[in-house]
Amino acid sequence: MSSDPTASSPAEVPVPAAEVPVVAAESAGENAPAEPRVQIGSQRAGNVKVKAKPQFAPRNVVEKNAPKVEVPNIRQRFSAEMDVELAMAMGGMSVEEALTGTAIAPTLAPDTRVKGRVVQVHNDDVFVDLGGKTQGVLSLRQLPDFPEVGTVLDVIIDRMSNDDGLYLVRLPTGAVDVADWNEVAEGMIVEARVTAANKGGLECMVNNLRAFLPAGQVSPYRVEDLTQFVGEKFACLVTECNPARRNLVLSRRAVMEYEKEQAREKLWAELEEGQVREGTVRSLQDFGAFVDLGGADGLIHISQMSWKKIRHPRDLLKEGDTVKVLIRKLDRETRKIALTLRDLTDNPWTNVTAKYPVTSEVRGTVSRVADFGAFVELEPGIEGLVHISELSHTRVFRVADFIKVGDTVNARVMSLDLDAQRIGLSMKALQARPDARGSKPEAAEPEDDTPPEPIVMKHKGPLKGGVQRPSTGDQFGLKW
Repeated sequence: MSSDPTASSPAEVPVPAAEVPVVAAESAGENAPAEPRVQIGSQRAGNVKVKAKPQFAPRNVVEKNAPKVEVPNIRQRFSAEMDVELAMAMGGMSVEEALTGTAIAPTLAPDTRVKGRVVQVHNDDVFVDLGGKTQGVLSLRQLPDFPEVGTVLDVIIDRMSNDDGLYLVRLPTGAVDVADWNEVAEGMIVEARVTAANKGGLECMVNNLRAFLPAGQVSPYRVEDLTQFVGEKFACLVTECNPARRNLVLSRRAVMEYEKEQAREKLWAELEEGQVREGTVRSLQDFGAFVDLGGADGLIHISQMSWKKIRHPRDLLKEGDTVKVLIRKLDRETRKIALTLRDLTDNPWTNVTAKYPVTSEVRGTVSRVADFGAFVELEPGIEGLVHISELSHTRVFRVADFIKVGDTVNARVMSLDLDAQRIGLSMKALQARPDARGSKPEAAEPEDDTPPEPIVMKHKGPLKGGVQRPSTGDQFGLKW
């Protein structure tokens, strides 16, 4: 039996790519096989023998002139530029914070006083940045004015809100919301709503708790009519808290005095000599007026109220008036403030030389009368003195008999002293002289003010008495 040559000799047949693993071949140009082939051996064992050479990927080709890159050294420090760039990128965070992705925020204990910067105002909530990526929130009602973003406030930590991760804070004079007796303690500031008034004080409600505000603690000053506060809300200090007896006593006066003290300290930090401030006249005294500058009182001496002479401060001011004053002097140790009103107006003595030169004739009104003469007001703030010897060519015994307050007189300027602010006037210089024949002018007689001379009776005849004459007692039966 003839044998088939194809059965005994091996033959190359194409094999599908899915049945043979793909092996990378060397680049052989155009002579490379188009597809992989296998060599079939004997069918006796049914095995398929694959004949292939081990193939390798082509090696990387490195250019001879390529630039060399220095291998980084982990022990080598960064350059100054890289240090600055790294610090800006970290934003103040530590390496641990950067690795964990969260900042390590400090824990703030209740009643801790910190400074917070306003970052946002939303509805009735004011959000403040407490530092260290921690924020707090307080009620807008605690602030007297709407805060601007960036304003720094002094706040006190109340507690941590686990719901939103924010601290509940309040102002030092801000009220705390309380729900029951467990949240109330002495020294806290709460918001009280006045519900009724009686002789002893005000009945209030602190949320759902009844409280009492004594009449002496309503205001720093005595209040006669307490009914005017019914329906109002106050920030009050808890002075007494007894849950067992359901006794809650408040003080509004303590909060007002604290706020005034804070305003006083802030005001003293801003005050400087030469400033012009607006204040309210608080009280009038014989020597001057006290003006409240918004936390501190200053004194306007009566001599600093006007360039014009005034007898009493009430001639120019009254309590409750709003005035602008100039700070003359500050004493921070004794906390005394000297104010002036007259320096805010022009000094009338500035141009007095041109207005009233020596030998000029002036006309004015008698403002005061003294034993030595009369003061004549030429204009507000400028007065001249007519001495008693310059009133008339005749002799004047009493100034009040010759001239009175309110009289309008003509006079001549005899002297002028700008430093002492004095003007010497003469009325007799404008009067006609007496008779030129040299007769002396008759003196003006007073009006029955000189007492009459006593009348002395003269004795006529010899004087009786003495030691050399006998006694005349014998005629009465006396023998001496």
